[in-house]
Amino acid sequence: MRTLKPEPLTAEAFAPFGHVIEASDAATRIEINQGHAIRYDCLAETDVNDGGGTAAISIFRARPLAALELKTFERHPLGSQAFVPLSGKPYLVAVAPPGHLNPASIRVFQAEPHQGVQYSKGTWHHFLLVLEESDFLVIDRSGPGDNCEEVELAPADQIRVIL
Repeated sequence: MRTLKPEPLTAEAFAPFGHVIEASDAATRIEINQGHAIRYDCLAETDVNDGGGTAAISIFRARPLAALELKTFERHPLGSQAFVPLSGKPYLVAVAPPGHLNPASIRVFQAEPHQGVQYSKGTWHHFLLVLEESDFLVIDRSGPGDNCEEVELAPADQIRVIL
């Protein structure tokens, strides 16, 4: 088993895997509601129409793993998947590029409580890696077809995350 230390979640570092969803200075800002709100516009676009899919909004409640060991990865070939934290707690994001899963290409990011992520269609990722029980608003694909592929890592490729 190898070890990885989470790196900071930034839009630039995460770009090969999808989008960081946050109200940042880099976002397009539009004043709305008679000047009482700012819209951080189009932070990510859903990609869920393949095979007759539609966008679905859900809430996931996640519990921490007993040990921060990454053994299984999944991807969604028919649609993107976005996670926006609701509980005000940091969490981890483990990802690898689309295509054949290469365990050596897995990266782990530390997401701050104000940052969400959107995985691009086909991006490998670990399920939610929370440090404390947390809720997430999730926008992903609903519809026909098999939109979840899982791969179990060989013991030598499994990862222990060190904080």
